[in-house]
Amino acid sequence: MASSPAAPMFLRRRTQAPRPAAPAPLPGDSSDDDGEYDDLCCEECGSGDSPAELLLCDKCDRGYHLFCLRPILVSVPKGSWFCPSCSNQKKVKSFPLVQTKIVDFFRIQKPSKPRKKPVEDSTKKRKRAGSLVMSKKRRKLLPFNPSEDPDRRLEQMRSLATALLASGTRFSDDLTYRRGMAPRSANRASLEKAGMQVLSKEDTQTLNLCKRMMDRGECPPLMVVLDPLEGFTVEADRFIKDLTIVTEYVGDVDYLEKREDDDGDSMMTLLSAADPAKSLVVCPYKHGNVARFINGINNHTPEGKRKQNLKCVRYDVDGECRVLLIANRDIPKGERLYYDYNGYEHEYPTEHFV
Repeated sequence: MASSPAAPMFLRRRTQAPRPAAPAPLPGDSSDDDGEYDDLCCEECGSGDSPAELLLCDKCDRGYHLFCLRPILVSVPKGSWFCPSCSNQKKVKSFPLVQTKIVDFFRIQKPSKPRKKPVEDSTKKRKRAGSLVMSKKRRKLLPFNPSEDPDRRLEQMRSLATALLASGTRFSDDLTYRRGMAPRSANRASLEKAGMQVLSKEDTQTLNLCKRMMDRGECPPLMVVLDPLEGFTVEADRFIKDLTIVTEYVGDVDYLEKREDDDGDSMMTLLSAADPAKSLVVCPYKHGNVARFINGINNHTPEGKRKQNLKCVRYDVDGECRVLLIANRDIPKGERLYYDYNGYEHEYPTEHFV
């Protein structure tokens, strides 16, 4: 199936560790003001190598390599940064495993009466089976298959609620349009400079089915776990078949040009317009879903590339741009999910990813 890859945007990242401002030298003072930091070493590994990736705490001035921190930092933050000792990081608190609280958090709708499965017309079945015409069949997208056990689904949703609360994010399974940001009318797939693949009517129905399942609490079979190296990450909680729609990448929609100095590391390209002023990104910091916690592969190692089991694809869905994460092979239970953050833009730094 042809696809148009999408990737998170990371723009104008700082590559040099910030240094405290030094006082103006006195007349006749020939001392080297920079010498104070020449022998700076990482508090974790003890090395002063890779100075461009050595980050200084804005409180204690101690240094840490981005890749020595746990979890790893992707790049030097644009604002102030405090080391683990100075930041007083709070321990992640698990969301309560209480059905009513989970129902309220995800705004789960009351289940309606189950619909009877339509009986397929036997004449059509015989006609298809007897056809001698050979043609290449388009591969259809599949809906995710929720866990049958409702208690297990509560565990899965609890894990996601824990990660969202720790990140200060409110759950949403749709793109959100907020006042002061890009309006929904700006999301027009026709503006895509290279054209965008149109999601077929049948695949659109599959996507809508996934949304309806989520609305009634039948979530994708995913578990969000906290890894000391990768931070929050996502693993399959049951077998996921190739071409399954795992989730949609959602969040607040805004113009790219307004986010060029954004300090976040999870922006996703939504629309790459011929007119840069009309390009859009998805920002999952205030509103988002499980997609925010799915990690990227290391583009610089064969081992990292082999981990990829999802593809990130931008589609034209009824005239609007949407970003879907789709299984690109069968995924066994317990395997962590990864996709390529650099589908075609190659702007996201992944060299220190696991």
